[in-house]
Amino acid sequence: MNIEELMKNETVKKIAEKQEIVWINPKEMDYREYEKNLPVSDEELKDAEERLKRFAPFIKKSFPETAETDGIIESPLEPIFAMQKELEKKYETEIPGKLYLKMDSHLPVAGSIKARGGVYEILKHAEDLAIEARMLSVTDDYSILADEKFKKFFSGYKVQVGSTGNLGLSIGITSAALGFEVIVHMSADAKQWKKDMLRSKGVTVIEYADDYGKAVEEGRKSSDADPKSYFVDDEKSMNLFLGYTVAASRIKKQFDEKGIVIDKEHPLIVYIPCGVGGAPGGVAYGLKRIFKENVYIFFVEPVLAPCMVLGMATGLHEKISVRDIGITGITHADGLAVGRPSGLVGKLMDSILSGIFTLEDYKLYDYLRCLDSSEHERIEPSSCAAFEGAVTLMKHEESRKYIEGRIGKNIENAYQICWATGGRMVPHEDMEKFLATHLK
Repeated sequence: MNIEELMKNETVKKIAEKQEIVWINPKEMDYREYEKNLPVSDEELKDAEERLKRFAPFIKKSFPETAETDGIIESPLEPIFAMQKELEKKYETEIPGKLYLKMDSHLPVAGSIKARGGVYEILKHAEDLAIEARMLSVTDDYSILADEKFKKFFSGYKVQVGSTGNLGLSIGITSAALGFEVIVHMSADAKQWKKDMLRSKGVTVIEYADDYGKAVEEGRKSSDADPKSYFVDDEKSMNLFLGYTVAASRIKKQFDEKGIVIDKEHPLIVYIPCGVGGAPGGVAYGLKRIFKENVYIFFVEPVLAPCMVLGMATGLHEKISVRDIGITGITHADGLAVGRPSGLVGKLMDSILSGIFTLEDYKLYDYLRCLDSSEHERIEPSSCAAFEGAVTLMKHEESRKYIEGRIGKNIENAYQICWATGGRMVPHEDMEKFLATHLK
């Protein structure tokens, strides 16, 4: 990899200069063409959905906060029209159509989007082990998994993961509920309250002074050395990815309940904060399979850790890190503080992602204050990255032209969704500090 050559690329140059940009994906395919050769089958998506249904009785029994939904882990989809007006006024912009917030920030069990993929991967691992040991059959009532004999069985096995925080929480909480011994390898960016919460559930937390990549590398190494250990690999896991895809069929149901129809005349535009890429990638793939050519998906990253846009724009994916172009990867968006993207996800997104926005850290807190004052909702600063997409879609020349070419006048009827990825479990005093943080 010749960095000097790469720096001649206009996009890479802007990324290295930490400029706020929108990158429009030149490899995005016509959906009808894409559909002819799907990288992940509909059977695999259905299998993931069915598995979560099987586990619902166990989830309901182990996590009482899911009683209302009968053990299904789901989040609200709420209109944020007051914030939409506030953002238009404050940033002198136009946000066409209707703006909604998908509140994965408030998912039960783990309080973040990781309650989808992280919880799913652990449940699948537990199911595989129990079926192999002839203790469980897919026709059983899975609430039995909360029994002492299963906890004793799972305690003979170990689960490990590397995380900046939220994935570690979801893996730790779920694994501990099943009885697994759990080790979470936490990067320097991880918030103290997340480490404290994991330790309170009997999880071993190993802290690193280095970044996310190091935590993953050490976790993988430790797990590989132990035949009874299972490593949840945020960079390469198809099970995590599949857990996230289920969000799409769930949001379709929410649209149906609200009488919202997504079609050519009423397109869907979605903005998802992106770290290593697993969660946004899984959600994006699921949405594409359901809404096809009528959905346009954008990731949003901090200018201080723009790993996915760097990987996709250069075509190097996991073979390049932001550090290679002089960016540290240290950002206030702790959940997005990743230097090297998932190659698995980047390659899967090549054909379906519309583009990627980047934003400066100070806006995370400004958007949080705006959400709090206009809608009386609070989410993690990292999650607030999503609002940058809605605010600057029609401001950046590249994205405006993209919308004019793809959607045209139908943009006025669009449903725009900012995907909130975390926040429910943030301690009150931490949230108050976030609201009082001004970087500019």
